[in-house]
Amino acid sequence: MIAGEASGDLLGAALLRGLRELGEPPSALEGVGGPAMAVEGLASRFPMAELSVMGVAEVLPRLPSLLARIRETAEAVAAFRPDALITIDSPDFCLRVARKARAALPDLRVIHYVAPSVWAWRPGRAAKMARSVDHVLALLPFEPPYMQAAGMTCDFVGHPVVAEPVATAGEQAALRASLGIEADQPLLLLLPGSRRGEVSRLAPVFAEVGRALRARHPDLALLVPTMPPVADLVRDLMPPDAQGWPKLMGEAPAPQAEAALRKRAAFATADVALAASGTVSLELAAAGTPMVIAYRMNALSAFLARRLVKVASPTLVNIVTESRAIPEFLFEDCVPEKITPAVAALLEDPEAGAKQRAAEDRAMELLGRGGEPPGTRAARSVLSAIGR
Repeated sequence: MIAGEASGDLLGAALLRGLRELGEPPSALEGVGGPAMAVEGLASRFPMAELSVMGVAEVLPRLPSLLARIRETAEAVAAFRPDALITIDSPDFCLRVARKARAALPDLRVIHYVAPSVWAWRPGRAAKMARSVDHVLALLPFEPPYMQAAGMTCDFVGHPVVAEPVATAGEQAALRASLGIEADQPLLLLLPGSRRGEVSRLAPVFAEVGRALRARHPDLALLVPTMPPVADLVRDLMPPDAQGWPKLMGEAPAPQAEAALRKRAAFATADVALAASGTVSLELAAAGTPMVIAYRMNALSAFLARRLVKVASPTLVNIVTESRAIPEFLFEDCVPEKITPAVAALLEDPEAGAKQRAAEDRAMELLGRGGEPPGTRAARSVLSAIGR
């Protein structure tokens, strides 16, 4: 098993738990993973953090060591001769390993967890992947036909967001108390992204929306869940007003479990969220939080996105439910004067919030909520793919 980043480590750990629950734990296990997979018995060949790099500027200086790790890992697969090689997301690393390992072991069964989003852009990736991958575990219900058309088998196993716990009323109340937010005080979350480039472009816009809404609703509480790597930038670009709003949460390092709990509590207790486009929209939907999505790219990325991306909406709730339930303000529309009325409508109109929650609930059902946990479904699919 090979995972290259934190999200893949969690998927791999859930899959290993699923195999154990089904009575088929691997008798021997090797690969690369993080702390979650280590708990489930994987001794990583090298630190997974070596693979968790993004962007040309970060990758180029480390390219020789990454290429060496690809060769080393493929050679280890060939020596291990496993029943299956399971690669998890991180296609730039994982699929190169799979290609080299398949060259050494032509009969190697290769399973890839997380289908590439060929429905959104670069459809040729599926055919290229099919040269070294036999079976795919898909997170989204509409993905199997794309993989099957390229020559791979594929099962929809559910999105991991549906297995995440929702904060209890007590956890929500404790969070509000710790931040000085009254139990009945309306709360707006501002989520300008987790990367410095995103924050630089979105935080000033989100801050202006927050100020405009505070002028209309003086009792409105503003909260910015953030992470230590970008907290300084968030604080500079979203300074508090005379009453101390917005408040920042998560700027100091904390144990992973504690940080995750506080984040879930913030999402569940919020009345509305204004968020950057990304997976955070699914986390908000899982918590039943009405939201507005906004996003702005640099000029080159925007130029490429307009020409390469094939979907009308970047928000998975809208894609999965085939609706426009979640308002979106992208590119030149990502400006306070357009965003503010949409957020205000959700704060002021209970019916608008109820409609969004219904769409979010439907999206969670379509993504697997209410059925077997995704890790267990993934384990069943793996066992079927290797003929057990």
